[in-house]
Parts: sequence; structure tokens; C-alpha cells
Amino acid sequence: MPSEVAISPDGDWIAFVVSESDPAEDERLSSLYVVPADGSREPHRLTRLPGASSPKWSSDGNRLAFIGTRDEDVSRRVGRQADPEAETSADDDANADDDANTGGDVSDDDSDDANAASASDDPKSQVWCFDLELGGDPTQYTDFDEGISEFDWSPDGDRLVVSARDPTDEERAYLDQREDGGPIETERLQHKIDGVGWTDTVTTYLFVVDIDTGETERLDDAAAAGAFADLGGLQPAWGPDDRIAYVTCDADEPDDTLVQDVFVTDPDGANVEKLTDGEYVCRSPKWSPDGTQLAFQVGHPTNYYIPQTVRVADLETDETRTLSASLDRTLAWFAQPQWASDDELYALVADEGRSRLVRLDPRADAPERVFDAQGDLRAIQRLSIAGDRAAVLVSDPTDGWDIYGLSLDDIDAADETEAESFVRLSALNTELTDEYEIPKTTRVTFESDGWEVEGIVYAPADFDFDDPDPRPTVVGIHGGPMSYDEPEFKFEHSLFTSRGYLVFRPNYRGGTSYGRTFTEELHGQWGTVEVDDIAAGVESLAERGWTDAERVFGYGFSYGGIAQGFLVTQTDLLTAAVPEHGIYDLASDYGTGDSRLWNEHEFGRPWEDPDTFDAASSLTDAEHIDTPLLVMAGGQDWRCPPTQSEQLYVAAKAQGVDAKLVVYPDEHHGITDPKRATHRFEAILDWYDRHDPATESDD
Repeated sequence: MPSEVAISPDGDWIAFVVSESDPAEDERLSSLYVVPADGSREPHRLTRLPGASSPKWSSDGNRLAFIGTRDEDVSRRVGRQADPEAETSADDDANADDDANTGGDVSDDDSDDANAASASDDPKSQVWCFDLELGGDPTQYTDFDEGISEFDWSPDGDRLVVSARDPTDEERAYLDQREDGGPIETERLQHKIDGVGWTDTVTTYLFVVDIDTGETERLDDAAAAGAFADLGGLQPAWGPDDRIAYVTCDADEPDDTLVQDVFVTDPDGANVEKLTDGEYVCRSPKWSPDGTQLAFQVGHPTNYYIPQTVRVADLETDETRTLSASLDRTLAWFAQPQWASDDELYALVADEGRSRLVRLDPRADAPERVFDAQGDLRAIQRLSIAGDRAAVLVSDPTDGWDIYGLSLDDIDAADETEAESFVRLSALNTELTDEYEIPKTTRVTFESDGWEVEGIVYAPADFDFDDPDPRPTVVGIHGGPMSYDEPEFKFEHSLFTSRGYLVFRPNYRGGTSYGRTFTEELHGQWGTVEVDDIAAGVESLAERGWTDAERVFGYGFSYGGIAQGFLVTQTDLLTAAVPEHGIYDLASDYGTGDSRLWNEHEFGRPWEDPDTFDAASSLTDAEHIDTPLLVMAGGQDWRCPPTQSEQLYVAAKAQGVDAKLVVYPDEHHGITDPKRATHRFEAILDWYDRHDPATESDD
């Protein structure tokens, strides 16, 4: 499926990243493609080697840079001096690069030692670039010992700003002994992060890289900090006025807050200016075309149920304005604001179980919903705007995930017949959609405790919603809980419907896209309204004659697993459950995962209010479990540690309940390895079949 989209400055070309599985190597790969925005040609694959992300166009549109992890460019191994009087010693070249990367004075001896100590057979992520005018292989633009994690182009295209870790000598020694199996040592309060692992004290800085010479300059004041800075980064954005925006935290105890502020600096590190006031989680700064305004995302640092909004800082007037709060809808995932002009920008919002486009005025809180031509059963999940065109990633339950182009002239189209420029540019899932049965999709609403709650239903191709025969039903529960389900293409939906199951995705209270009041119903009281809503939804489907109430099965990650813990301790709704990567004892989760701050802000600390923690933990009522449980976990999941799944499994097993535990040793908060992903689905299907009353009656 595609994961990232970037349109060229003139709006003529779209670059995108596609993730796919390689069965032979048993790994997930990502590749970079380009396609004309008007659909005049098929997409062209640019990268063959595994690994490509973060495509970004130079301002003239002739070069396309990306982050790749591949062997060193041969030109760097041979040498790159253009000055005939330059030193030719390979050792001196290495020392010079080393000095530049550390941003300080390092003696030749120290530099050699550091370079030798950091040597690794595995390549690090660097910036690579295709010259689309000249063609040929990509050129390596950066060479950092620790690799780089983010980058952006300078306005004139002769430099890059990158984010890179820069260990001191003492930190380098620690990293080396860790690679050799040495002990983990930390004094960080945020001592682990899912997908990152055990944290350390190595600082990530912004560096400015000269493309021609390879020289680097560290911006000492532009340093990453904050509880999740190791994951979120500095998010650099180089503006047209030659200033660099980034986000970081300057609090006294940065590991004890989620606050991130927006800063700007000159490319030499001078004139650092803080644009926000330390009250919010700021992300994804984006410059206006004239460089006088900076748009960014804003979230609340202690109440995540409050919708995220778009704000704009005006650097000429020193004003900061909120643009989307009146909409009462949170920004969608990956919803970085996009400027169409100095007077207009767009963003994606979560709106009643759908990600959709809104138009924003940078000078007022007056958001407008646009592009009704999207329809009610499609999701737009990525957005990139340049020139007079937009590139969007569209998920259609019947067609898959694909890249579409759209002229901004058609942005107000009421239906697809009015949007002639809305062109599908890829067909990435046709092997699956052409060969296998694709489910029918519909929305449903039902009443729960006086609320109108919505859900998405996927049904087998032969199912008749008007004249149904009851089907076994799989309840897929979204995570978050600050998230939402929308009509989209997922392999697992087809997997279940092709075997006769109905799939029900409830948008329970506590999820987003229906306004702050709806979301805050769950704040501080897990195991309450979401249980009622899920049960009411299944009851509604049974009353319609769609669902066989004796054959209802559950699955879901993260909060989807947590919710199942409450369902099996409070109800007899599920015939069999598959809670995955969840938390079931909130008190014992404290300090063992990376979610301390989130949980403290919502529940306090375990020793301060143990009753609140007990009430929000399904394990407290484990004596009521009689539902067969297949409990799944990731061995290195620091978001929902595997010990949580072990506790739920043992609690069920010790009481004689049929239970099974599956732990994927090297997985984090998700399953990425193709063989393990296949095993997961096979295990779920086997578990349902094993406990299906219809199957049992056939034996």
C-alpha cells in the first residue's frame, strides 16, 4: 500500500512510497515511484533496492531526494575533492568529515578512534537524490555515522537541513558496549519508547549540509528534546525566506512533558526565535509560499481527547491564530496542513467516521468542508498540494489504496461527475481485487444510552442487506481510543468476509471524528461507554437479521485489545476473543511501557488513586472471564508491554478457561514481519473455528 505522497512544485509530478511484502526474503519493503499528475503515464518505479521514505522535491522540481538505507555511494568511496590543492589523504578526508559531523574541534587521533569505534557493517539511513533531468542512479548527499532521520531542502537547492544524532565520546563508548551486549544504563525518565527501544542521552541536532562539498554545520541550539523526541524528531522545514522552522521542548524537565514548541532559526544557527508559548504539542510546521506565515498542528499536552487543530503564526505581526477549532473535529492522522497560496490552505480532518478535506483561511477560524465528490464510502488519508493541484491517497473498500490527482479548481465539486480532474493514477491492489472476493460495505447507526453511534459493516459479496440470513460476525475494535474507523480497503476484511463472516467496526464513544463531547465520554473511565456501545451495535445487527448472536467474535490491537478485556469481564457478548497488544492492569503498566505521561494525565499515579486504576483495569474482574481467549503480544512492545498479555492469559488459564498465548519475539506495537502477519491471521481464524458453535455441532 502507498504510505507517503509528495507533489512537485509545479504540480506536474507526484512521488509516492509503496510498502509491500517480499515473501522470498520475508520482509517488508518500501519503494519510491513517480507518476504524472494528469495520469498520462503509468507510475514509474525509481528504487529497486529495499528502503525508501520521505520523498521531497527540490524547489525547481528537477531533483527528488529521499531517505534510504543502502550501501555507500561509490563516488564517496573514491573521493569527492573538486579543489586540486585539496589534501588527497583518505584518512584526512575521513577526519574532516568527522569534525564537521560532530560540530566541534576533534583531534585527528580522537576522530580516528571515534570513527573506528562507530564502524558498522550495516549502512545507515542517509539522504539520496535522483536528478530527474539527467537520469541515472541516485547520488548520496549525506554521510552521518548515526544516519539521519529527517531532512528538507534549502530554497535554492544547494543545501539540506537534516536531523542526526551526535554522540559525545562518552556516549559513543556506551553505544559501542551496548552493541557488544553490554548493560543498559539510563537516567532518562522516558527510559523507553516503542519502536525506538531503550532511550539514551545522545542528542539529535539539526545540521546544514552543503550538497556540493559535503560540509556540515551543526546548529547547536536546534536540539531535540521532550519525552517522545526520539520518535517525533525536530521536523525541520526550510522556508522561502531562508529561515528554518523546527519543533522541540525547552522545559526544565523535558522528559516530564509532551509539550513541543515551534522555533525558527537562521541557517547558521543565529537568531533563534520561539513562536509558541509552551502550552501545546506543536507538530509539522509548514511555510506559506511567501515565507511570512507558518502553519502547524496543535494538540493538548494533557488531555488528548481535545481535538487537534491547525494554527498559523504570522511572523510579520507576531500573531498566532487558530484556524479550525470551530469545526469541533480533530485533524486526521498524517494531516499536515498544506498551503495552496498565501491566503488559503487545506488539511484533512476526522469527520463522522471519515477523513476529509477542509479549506482554511490563515486569518480566521472559518473552516469549510470541501470536496463532497469524495463520497461517503471512501477515505482520503494523505494530502500534498503544489501549483494548482493536489495529490491524495485514497482508500476505497472495493478498489484498494491508490494515488489520485485533483485540480484545486474542482475542490468544491459536489459529486464525482463534477470533478473531471479527479484521476486515479495507480492500481496497486489489482492482483488482490481481481482475484479475490471483495466485501460489500455500508454504514450503520444505532442507539446506545441515548447517543446515536455509528459503525462500518463489511459483508460477503453474496450477502443481501435487505433480505439477510444471519452470519457469524467479527467485531474489529479500533485502537487509540482516540481514533476512528472509516470505510477503507483492508486485507483482513476480505479475509473474514470471504469465509462467510460479517465484519463490524464500531465507532464507540471515546473515539474521534464526532466532536469533543463524544470523545470525552471515555476520558478517565475506561471500560464503560465503549463496552455499552460495542454491545449495542452487535445487538442492533442481530435485530436487523444480519448477525447470528451466538457466533460473535472479537479482535483488535492496542485499545482494541483493552476493550476486549472489558467485554469478556463484563459481558457474554463474544463467543471467542482475540485481544492483541493490550493493557489489562493499568497499575502494573506504570513504568513498564512508554505511556506513563498519557496515563498520568488521565488517571494520576497508582499509589495516589489505586481505586481509579483498578476501575480502569479489566484484570480486576478476571473472575468473570469465561470467554475463550487467544491473547497476542509483541515481545518488544513498549506501548503495551507483553507482560500485560501474560497476566490476562494466566488469569484465564488458571480458572480453567480455554486460553492460548502467542508472543512475537521481535515485534513492537504491531506486526511487520510477513510470516508473522500470516501466522497471526491463521491463528485468529483457527481460534474462531475452534470455538464456533456451528463447527462444534458438526463434529
